[in-house]
Amino acid sequence: MTQIELRGIEKYFGAVQVIKDLNLSIADGEFIVLLGQSGCGKTTTLRAIAGLESIDVGDILIDGQPVQHLKASDRDIAFVFQSFSLYPHMSVYENIAFPLRATGRDRASMDEEVRAVAKTLQISHLLSRKPSALSGGDMQRVAIGRALVRRPKAMLMDEPIGALDAKLREEMRAEIKRLHIKQGSTTIYVTHDQVEAMSLADRIVIMHEGVLQQIGSPSEVYGHPSNLFVAQFVGSPVMNVAETTVSDEGGQLSAKLRGASQGFELPSALSGTLSAAKAENGNLTLGVRPEGVLVAREAREGFIPVEAHIIEPLGSHDIVDLKLGDQMLRARTKSGFVPQAGTTVWARIDPAQAHFFNTATGMSLGIRL
Repeated sequence: MTQIELRGIEKYFGAVQVIKDLNLSIADGEFIVLLGQSGCGKTTTLRAIAGLESIDVGDILIDGQPVQHLKASDRDIAFVFQSFSLYPHMSVYENIAFPLRATGRDRASMDEEVRAVAKTLQISHLLSRKPSALSGGDMQRVAIGRALVRRPKAMLMDEPIGALDAKLREEMRAEIKRLHIKQGSTTIYVTHDQVEAMSLADRIVIMHEGVLQQIGSPSEVYGHPSNLFVAQFVGSPVMNVAETTVSDEGGQLSAKLRGASQGFELPSALSGTLSAAKAENGNLTLGVRPEGVLVAREAREGFIPVEAHIIEPLGSHDIVDLKLGDQMLRARTKSGFVPQAGTTVWARIDPAQAHFFNTATGMSLGIRL
């Protein structure tokens, strides 16, 4: 059992506060991804857990015991860095065996552990090679093997596949997920890549400027973002957002984007909650993901005319930029559905996929159909 808990963590570099009152509980065997932009504090948080950075305020607990005053070597945590950091003069076998040799492990048990880890990582055939003879993906497997071989309480990974090309990153994502399922170790993984986060995590911890923004499963942070930052950071393409005027004319509720001449129809069931939210919060911002923008090639009831501005063909689907007044909405359509840029099509918003935010604070109002 390896549980990790952060209580009120704060960290300063001089006068700059890089972690602000961070509270987080990680269950035994959980795969947690710290996600955020460069400089948001995610790597500093990871290094603080490992003991590579001190903290100024708060407690770090592993299995219920405070460890913030312990050296990194006494925390029994393995760390995989973005740079492979392999010893170039040693073979793969010797690189993996190094942590065991450093602790005085006997030769027979050390050999057994190294070969077991190599088999798990599918690099048994590479044990006699030097790092210079390996591909980037194989070098990262060796780095992971060196961390795994001593069976640590937890595995910490700092953008371990960020330096690989796109195809290798995809392969290594699958490999890391497979390894986690097989080993069942508590894992904390840092990345700025939301595709990695969505594909790997049991829960995603989203950070911005040292502040925890939201914790949730991939489906929760994608489908129920807590604020505008999360809404526009998670998802590719990002969520469409625009300041919106909500009106009820003749019993028909509509949302008109700033600068647009026509509004999108909304169900009357939202009338009361939206009116109350507008009265309480002032200006509202509408958010909708590209798959929530419905497109038709001919006029339909509830659809309004828009111009197809740019079409991005992505094989399985297209991303179409739709011009509505001075606003641009991105829609996901079938491949080739909109024949060419400049075409007039008709669009509406799927009300079940509409999100509403307080424009001033950026916080979600939790209003959903």
